Amino acid sequence: MSAPTLGVVVLAAGASTRFGSAKQLATIAGVPMLQRVVERALAVVDQPVSVVLGAHAQAIAATLSHLPVSIVTCQDWSEGMAASLRAGIGQLPGHCDAALLLLADQVAVTSADLRRLVETWRGNPLAVVAAQYNEGCGVPAIFPRQQFPQLLALRGAYGARSILRQCTVTLLTVPMPNAALDIDTPADLERANRLSGSCGSGLA
Repeated sequence: MSAPTLGVVVLAAGASTRFGSAKQLATIAGVPMLQRVVERALAVVDQPVSVVLGAHAQAIAATLSHLPVSIVTCQDWSEGMAASLRAGIGQLPGHCDAALLLLADQVAVTSADLRRLVETWRGNPLAVVAAQYNEGCGVPAIFPRQQFPQLLALRGAYGARSILRQCTVTLLTVPMPNAALDIDTPADLERANRLSGSCGSGLA
């Protein structure tokens, strides 16, 4: 029996309104934020990663041209997170048994974090496996194909967390404090850069 196949979707379509510019291109320790996230995903999976772009798509795509990624352009990105999810899930190959969802601004999540998530899912391929942080759970998270219809039914600002809150299948969580750091404002970026030289921060 062959091992289940995992597709990877990085959500990076937002306009970064609170940040004031395309935060996907903001650098941490000299590396664009989105590139860091994609490279860490590529270190865990042995297939191309799908990156969903919307606002600033052309400029952002150029920074990923050297990486084995599949760019998915979300025309309805202004609708909110749900549109990005629908675009990413809708473009996954039919042979994918599950999807690992990542956010472009969770820059402290390491390849080791993602590997623990994937290993938990491989042992329980019909379960939803989510990162546990901030006294709850959220993305990064892996959803089996049986949950794809729920993801595709989302609208507006609702994202994967809304499904995790009312999960109808086995939900497993993996402690991942690094997932609590995301970048919404320039102050968040400054904090991340201060942490980038710290041992064990996940940002080096």
